[in-house]
Amino acid sequence: MRKLAFWCALTTVVVLSLMPGPMLPSAVNFWDKAQHALGFFGLTWLALLAYPRKSLPQLGVVLLLLGGAIELAQWATGWRQGDWLDLLADAVGISTALALWLQWRNQSTETLKP
Repeated sequence: MRKLAFWCALTTVVVLSLMPGPMLPSAVNFWDKAQHALGFFGLTWLALLAYPRKSLPQLGVVLLLLGGAIELAQWATGWRQGDWLDLLADAVGISTALALWLQWRNQSTETLKP
């Protein structure tokens, strides 16, 4: 179920990222950089839950490459503009999720110690 949630979220992020701006739902029409950071924070957290055996750096790099691919695809659409600052916002979301995950994991293992 966790993998399904991750893949559904990933598909949603990609579709929304490539939609023409006027077609975007008003609920996602807020500050662009916050959208990127929050979206990639959520994707990262879901990826960590769905793929717990994957290395954290590997997940982070794969998701950052996805963010870069989205920016390149936006440039190619003709109706969206790719922005490397969006990729930076993606990196902020990814790194925040990874840092919180590490903090949460470390606290969880410390409470299990006798």
